[in-house]
Amino acid sequence: MKRQFDDVLLGSIELFCLAAELSSFTAAATAAGVTPAAVSRSVSRLEERLGVRLFVRTTRQIRLTDGGRVYFEQCRQALSQLTEAERQITGAQVQPSGPLRISAPTPYAHYRLLPLLGEFRRTYPEVTIDIHVSNRNIDFADEGYDLAIRGRAPADSNLIARKLEDAELVLVASPAYLKRAGTPASLDDLSRHECIQFDLPSTGKRIPWPFMQDGVAIDVVTEGGLCCSEDVLGIVTLARSGAGVVQTYRFIVEQDLASGALVELLPQHGGTSRPFILLYPHARHLSLRVRTFVDFIVGKFA
Repeated sequence: MKRQFDDVLLGSIELFCLAAELSSFTAAATAAGVTPAAVSRSVSRLEERLGVRLFVRTTRQIRLTDGGRVYFEQCRQALSQLTEAERQITGAQVQPSGPLRISAPTPYAHYRLLPLLGEFRRTYPEVTIDIHVSNRNIDFADEGYDLAIRGRAPADSNLIARKLEDAELVLVASPAYLKRAGTPASLDDLSRHECIQFDLPSTGKRIPWPFMQDGVAIDVVTEGGLCCSEDVLGIVTLARSGAGVVQTYRFIVEQDLASGALVELLPQHGGTSRPFILLYPHARHLSLRVRTFVDFIVGKFA
């Protein structure tokens, strides 16, 4: 059999896959213990070999091209098969087991994560899961968590951050409220409505509501006499009861919208979103159960 891949090329493929998974040359370099320049050289080496551009690069981010996405999926599968073959031949642990501690914010836990955990347990019954449902930021080292889901990546370089999704935001109110207060026809009309507020647990501050206007993202500061803190689901309960207008994630209220319990407002200004990111310690410290869960949850949202 003719040799087609030398050690340098295989290493380049591994670094390319890391960069694709983490959407960052810098994060891939940190995970691999090399420099960002080494990751960039490896990707360039592959692009030259393939004659295909793998990433679209900007000063702030990288993203896979269509060709890069196809190549990444094939390479990831091949590397996974190599890893599994090595585990089997060395007699390493094949079936993940042991405790797994996860921290997730309230809305994402209830509407995204918790519904998937039953399937994970049926597939991996030797793994036990302890999930902490809270919007409070946790400390991995001091509190013993394996993974966390948050709305932004921390500055801690010891953590790997992988985006699960960009969750769409939607403006809603109940039919009862709209009958009483009228339906806003423009963003300016929001100043005349009861806009239910939420205090961010991390800062205690109220955040403006993002909208799109003429293709440009803008922030609108709203006012209201009702405010929740800690549990963001509280603002949705208030909206369902007819208390006012609220901006929330579409995945929370999609059933309410379908049933008519809530009505979407100002859809012409929709299209904004906020990210949810999976965080976990450096790859060198991951157990099989953590790696298995990461692959499971990322696969669900891919």
